[in-house]
Amino acid sequence: MNKKMSSAYTFNSGDYVVYPAHGVGKVSDITKQQVAGTELELIVVNFAKDKMTLRIPMAKAENSGLRRISETSTMNDALSVLKGKAKVKKVMWSRRAQEYENKINSGNPVAIAEVIRDLYRSENLAEQSYSERQIYEQALDRLANEVAVCDSISVEDATKKLISILAK
Repeated sequence: MNKKMSSAYTFNSGDYVVYPAHGVGKVSDITKQQVAGTELELIVVNFAKDKMTLRIPMAKAENSGLRRISETSTMNDALSVLKGKAKVKKVMWSRRAQEYENKINSGNPVAIAEVIRDLYRSENLAEQSYSERQIYEQALDRLANEVAVCDSISVEDATKKLISILAK
């Protein structure tokens, strides 16, 4: 079992990865470190935007949700979700906000696209509350970062691409 996990989750220095709670980062190193008398193999992931470094034990990489950048087919599914009609449930905002946060932190691009689609407001529609706007921007940022790496474009271009799909 261990061999299968390590072959499916081999990361190399320079690879872009997605950590669900923080978004897209870059593997800067695979290192061994002594922790509490045990030698651990660690994946060192840098998140340049947040100026943060995360060290994830290789054995826990799969359970932590660390994954490679999505395949093109998955990204196409996420982009097609953006073209759909917004589905806003008739429940209290606090419960919806919690669901949106959970979808964003799942790291799943399709779920993040659902949040963006549901919270998107064009300029001529009603105003968003501050918390709606915050969640929308967080989701947009997460998806734009992954689209940028997937399509080899800048984050700004990826954001423009997402907004142009939403505006149609």
